[in-house]
Amino acid sequence: MSAGYDYVVIGAGSAGCTVASRLSEDPERSVLLVEAGGSNRRLEVRAPLAFAKQFHTKLDWDYWTEPEPHLNGRRIFSPRGKMLGGSSSMNAMIYMRGNRLDYDGWAQSGATGWSYEEVLPLFRRAESNEQFDDAYHGRGGPLNVTQIKDVDPVCRALVEAAASLGIPRNDDFNGERQDGAGQFQVNHRRGMRFSAAEAYLRPAKKRSNLTVRTNTLVTKVIVDDGRAVAVELSDAKGKRERVDAASEVILAGGAFNTPALLQHSGIGPADFLRSVGVEPVADLPAVGEHLMEHPLVYVTYELAAGQVGMFDAEDSKYALKWLLLRRGKLASNFAECGAHIRTDPTMPAPNFQFLFGAGFFFEHGLVSWDAPAGVIGASYIAPRSRGTVRIRSADPARKPAVTLNMLSEQLEMDEMIDAVESAREIAATGPAQAVLGAEITPGNDVRAREQIADWVRTTCQHTYHPACSARIGSPQDGVVDSELRVHGIERLRIADCSVMPTVTRGNTHAPAVMIGERCAELLRQEAGKTPPQAASVPVTAD
Repeated sequence: MSAGYDYVVIGAGSAGCTVASRLSEDPERSVLLVEAGGSNRRLEVRAPLAFAKQFHTKLDWDYWTEPEPHLNGRRIFSPRGKMLGGSSSMNAMIYMRGNRLDYDGWAQSGATGWSYEEVLPLFRRAESNEQFDDAYHGRGGPLNVTQIKDVDPVCRALVEAAASLGIPRNDDFNGERQDGAGQFQVNHRRGMRFSAAEAYLRPAKKRSNLTVRTNTLVTKVIVDDGRAVAVELSDAKGKRERVDAASEVILAGGAFNTPALLQHSGIGPADFLRSVGVEPVADLPAVGEHLMEHPLVYVTYELAAGQVGMFDAEDSKYALKWLLLRRGKLASNFAECGAHIRTDPTMPAPNFQFLFGAGFFFEHGLVSWDAPAGVIGASYIAPRSRGTVRIRSADPARKPAVTLNMLSEQLEMDEMIDAVESAREIAATGPAQAVLGAEITPGNDVRAREQIADWVRTTCQHTYHPACSARIGSPQDGVVDSELRVHGIERLRIADCSVMPTVTRGNTHAPAVMIGERCAELLRQEAGKTPPQAASVPVTAD
């Protein structure tokens, strides 16, 4: 049985919702959006602080890496949203575009059209910012951006502590400069999570030319004579179906699922594909290579007497306050404030994002502490290490093998140690001492750099930002060209964080939406349609 659409978009995450919504603005084009998960209409999705309650549930792809060679052979849990909105329905909602240097570096490496000046209008087009309306921000876009209203005193104190050390205050990490300490912007609206599904998909679902299929796994992109012509679907009962695509197929499954689907479709390193029982249709060595992620460690403290933080957030009185007013602790994204620093002042841009939270967050929130606590999370936003995504067999229902390969270089470990020491410096200042008590991790017995390195290898996690596994580049070292077209296959594009040449310095939801906007713009231009406009405003450098 075969149905047909002009465009088939695979994956209803940050970029997929964006692409499907924008393409369906043209009433003459039919769009199918396919999502392996189901609805995101769940309390643990809508209440911002409850995001970790989604881990290891049916809302989660529930990935675990292979034994990580530089992290004592540990397997690392890596949640990915499996529902409408994808990981934008599961993340901590921080709206962070990255640094100007990221995008200019992409352009300098050959990604034509992706410089900061060229992507800024796409960010502005997507954004509806409640606080800012200037050359860097937009007010009329689908994606709501705001700030937490009830910021915890512990987070405010840590911002003061950073400022006391000379780290400049920054009210807008997405503005003129990224460096500094201050409050994060988040994807909230009226105290609730505002995912890509709410921003892009919900307003578009009334369009008759947009079809959304949930609980449906795409098992293969069907390629005929070098052209993507259809996709093979499998419903919840395992029934297979072919759906034709008259114009294009757009992969938006994310940095794990997109390269895996390419490999299952015969697109990837030819010898490797044969070794797992897949017949190659295009020999692309870079499919599943160059995977990047932001390593993360937690420097945690008990809180001083009189500070509670998020310790009692599950008390019913806070649930009632959130249900009635959409305010209070359940409206928090946990990491309400933070800082971007350079552990070496000669660096061209920040290499760490510090996350300030008024609670104990360790092992993805699955380990608790029996007293109020606070945390400075040190996210390494300028890593160098590269990992892999490789399918295990020809079975498309089986999860691929993922190796993040974090901290493979000694220089990376040196910078991680520097960051731990910088976090401790912040915690030792007067403003921080007023709210923090005894150190929990790494602990007072972990002081020498060698001891800190051992602790990092034992406890290091990541910041939920996988990228670059189907990156923009040449056919030899990349998977797509600058217009997101898969090399060697006509009518097949990728729109998600896997196309990043290098991971951005910050959280990846905002760039994923931007990539979706860019993909839709390219497709509409090719179809002779004018995309939504946003003024291109020249701005000063970082």
